[in-house]
Amino acid sequence: MNFSGKYQLQSQENFEPFMKAMGLPDDLIQKGRDIKGISEIEHNGKHVKLTLTYGPKVVKNEFTLGEECELETMTGEKVKAVVKMEGDNKMVTSFKGMTSVTELNGDTITNVSWHSGLAIPVFEGHGEVKGGGQVSDISHSPIFSSPRP
Repeated sequence: MNFSGKYQLQSQENFEPFMKAMGLPDDLIQKGRDIKGISEIEHNGKHVKLTLTYGPKVVKNEFTLGEECELETMTGEKVKAVVKMEGDNKMVTSFKGMTSVTELNGDTITNVSWHSGLAIPVFEGHGEVKGGGQVSDISHSPIFSSPRP
């Protein structure tokens, strides 16, 4: 499946405990709590471009599926990671005690992230799938995935 599309955060669970586990200070957690982030994914074969926008913060990552790459997190930290496909509808990202699974089912995308064994379903919302014009619920992780506006 092709993950290309633009996603806007619709809902999230466990944002504060997840951000605390990631080491973010309380003031940044409070500021980020109500931001409806936007993520744009360009997926072409094994090549993926990901742009995450949270208020004034924009993070751009580009990688080849299955190959080690450097990703910038929302905290600005650069990490070595591998993003791989599992089946045809899951993108799995692993780095530094963190795993993020972004799953596309029809026109719904969901992201669940784990940090140091703590499972956290992070985002759910709606979005538009490029080429299909479909609108649906979607999920998003503050570290990797994005919702579709």
